[in-house]
Amino acid sequence: MNRNVVFTFFLFCFVTICRGSGTDIALDAKATLLHRIDSLNLLIYTCLLTLTVLTIWVFKHRRVSWLHETGLAVIYGLIVGAIIRYAGSTNHITHINVNPEPGTTYNLSVPPDMLRFHFPASLPITPGDSPIANKTYAYSFRGEIVNVEQNEIDLKATFDPEIFFNIILPPIIFHAGYCLKRKYFFRNLGAILTFAMVGTALSALVIGALMYGCVQLMPASLASSFTFLDTLYFGALISPTDPLTVLAIFSQLKVDVNLYAMIFGESVLNDAVALVLSGAIQNYETRYSHDGGFEISGFLGAIGDFIGIFSLSLLVGALMGCLTALMTKFTHVRDWPLLESALFVLMSYAAFLIAEVCELTGVVAVLFCGICQAHYTYNNLSSDSRNRTKQLFELLNFLAENFIFTYIGVSMFTFPKHHFDPWFIIAGFITSMLGRAVNIYPLSFLLNLGRKPPIPVNFQHMLFFSGLRGAMSFALAIRNTVSEARQAMLTTTSMIVIATVVLQGGAATHALDYLRIPTGQGSNEESEALPYRDVRSLYHATDTGESRSRMIVRWSNGAKEVIMPWQLNGYDDTPRGGGDAGGGQKARLARVWGALDSRLLKPLLTHARPPLTETLPAFMRPVARLLTTTHQYTQGDNTLRRTDSDSDLCIDDPQIPSSIDPQQLWPGLVDTRISVEGITGSNI
Repeated sequence: MNRNVVFTFFLFCFVTICRGSGTDIALDAKATLLHRIDSLNLLIYTCLLTLTVLTIWVFKHRRVSWLHETGLAVIYGLIVGAIIRYAGSTNHITHINVNPEPGTTYNLSVPPDMLRFHFPASLPITPGDSPIANKTYAYSFRGEIVNVEQNEIDLKATFDPEIFFNIILPPIIFHAGYCLKRKYFFRNLGAILTFAMVGTALSALVIGALMYGCVQLMPASLASSFTFLDTLYFGALISPTDPLTVLAIFSQLKVDVNLYAMIFGESVLNDAVALVLSGAIQNYETRYSHDGGFEISGFLGAIGDFIGIFSLSLLVGALMGCLTALMTKFTHVRDWPLLESALFVLMSYAAFLIAEVCELTGVVAVLFCGICQAHYTYNNLSSDSRNRTKQLFELLNFLAENFIFTYIGVSMFTFPKHHFDPWFIIAGFITSMLGRAVNIYPLSFLLNLGRKPPIPVNFQHMLFFSGLRGAMSFALAIRNTVSEARQAMLTTTSMIVIATVVLQGGAATHALDYLRIPTGQGSNEESEALPYRDVRSLYHATDTGESRSRMIVRWSNGAKEVIMPWQLNGYDDTPRGGGDAGGGQKARLARVWGALDSRLLKPLLTHARPPLTETLPAFMRPVARLLTTTHQYTQGDNTLRRTDSDSDLCIDDPQIPSSIDPQQLWPGLVDTRISVEGITGSNI
C-alpha cells in the first residue's frame, strides 16, 4: 500500500514538472532547429569553397585561363542561390503583426533599434498547466521586410553586413599592404597616387552627375527616391577596382612589372579612398545638407573630413605597425615564434578596431599597418614567424575573397532587399565605364607631360580594361539597404561585379594579345627575390647623372646590354624596352624617403645598420645608444640586404663580389663581350 502511494506521488510530481516545462522544451526544440539551419548554411558555403578549390586545381592542371577562380565562385554562388530560392522549404518564419502606438516619435525614416514585445499574464492554454507569467521578448532591427513568407534558410543564407567590414575585409586589405611589392610601387608612386586619389574622386563625381541626369529621365517612382547625394554615393562605391583576376593572369604570363605595379597599387589605395569618400558624402548629407541644396561651407567641410579622416587613419595604422616593430625589436618574444605570430596578428587587427572606434576608417588604418609591418616588423621576426604570417594572411585572403564572391552569387537570389530596375542597371553599367575612362585617359595625358618615358597607349587601354569591381563595392552597397534607392544600388552593384569578374576577367588574356602587351618578361616577385636571374636591359644613372656603368653580354639569341647588379647604389632594374612605363630612376619622393628610412627609421625600428649612434647628431648619442641593440653593433656590414622584405629602399652600398662567373649568373651565355665605363672596386 505504501509503495503505491509513493509511486503515485512521484508520478504526479513528474507530470506536473513536465507540464510546467512544456514552454522550455518547445524553446529548446526551436533553438535546436535554428542551430541545424545555421550549420546547414555554413556547410553550404564550405562546400561551395571546397568545390571552387577543386575546380581551380583542375583549371590550373589543364591550363585553363578563360575563367578565374573568382568567376568560378560567383557562378557556383548563383547556382546554389537559385536552388535555395526556388527549391522551397517547410521551415517558414512565424510572425505576428504589430502597430506603433499613437503619437510615437519613430517613423519610416528612423525606425526603433529594438522592439520589446510584452505578453501579459494569462490562463494556461491546456487545462492542468500552470498560469503563464508576464514575459517580455526583445526583437532587434534588421531592416524592411520585402517578402513576409521568407523561410529560415533564405534568412540564414544572408549575413549581417557588418560581418564583411569587421571580419572579412580586414584580412583582405591587410594582405594587400603586407604583400605589396614596394620596389615598383614607389617607382610608380606618382601615377598610382594620381589614379587612386584624384582619379577615384573624379570618377565618383562623373558617375554621380551622369547617374543623376539618367535618374531624372526614369519613371517618377524611382526618380523621386534619388537625390544627387544618393547618386554621388553610388559613384563613390562603384569607383574602386578589384582587378584580382587580371593580376593573377599578369603573374602567370609575367607581364611588365610596372604595369602590374600601377594596376595593383591603384586597386589597393582606391579601396581606401572610396571608403573615406563615401563616408564624407554621408557626413555632408547628415551635417550640412538640410534642405537638399548645395552649401559651399558644407562642401569644404566634406573635403576637410575626407583629408582629416584619411590622414588620421593612415597615422593610426602606421603607429600600430611601428609599435609592433619596437615590441619585436626590444623584447625576446621571437624566442617563442607562436607568441610572436599571435602578437603580430592581434596588433594588426587592433589597428583596424582602434580606427573604427575613433570614428575613422579601419580599412585605411589596416592597409598602412600592413605596409609598415612588412617594411619594419617583418625584419625583426623569427624565420618561423615570417613564414607563418605570410602564409596565414595569404590563406585568409584567398578564403575571404572567394567567400565574398560566392556570397555575391548566393545573395542575388536570397537577399531580400534587391530592387531590379533595368534602366538604372543599364545606366550604372554605362556610367561606370565612362567614369573609369575619365580616371585613366585624361590623367595619363597629364602624367605623360612630365613622365620619362610616358605611359604607352596600350598600357592605358589595359588600365581601363582592368577596372573590375569587387569586394569593396559590394560591401559598401550592402551596408545600408533601407531605402529603395540603396536597394537599387545594391542590385546594380552586384550585377556590375558579376559581369566584370566573369566577362572582363575571362577576357584578360585576349586583351593582352589584342593590345600587344609583351609577356614573359619576368614577374615582379621573381625580379625582387632573384635580382641576378634573367636580367634584361637594366640601366642606372649615378647621383650626378653624368656616367653609367654597363656590361654588354652576347646571348645565343642576340646581343643584350645589361648592367652589373652589384655596382648599383639603390639600383633601378626597370626594363627599358618598348612599353616601359616605369620611368628610369626612382621617383624623387621615393629617393628622399629611402634616405630618411635607411638612416633613421630602419635603425630605430629594426636591427638594421648603420646604427643610430652613427647617423644621429652627437648631442643625441645617449638616446641613440638607448635605442640601439647589441645585435646592431655586432652584426657585420655585409648583412644580406635581400633578407629585407623590400630592400630596394635601403640606400647603403651592397658588397661588390671579388670574382664573377658569368656562366653562373646567366646559364644561357654563349659568347661574352664586356665593356666597362667607370666600374670601380670590382674584379672581372
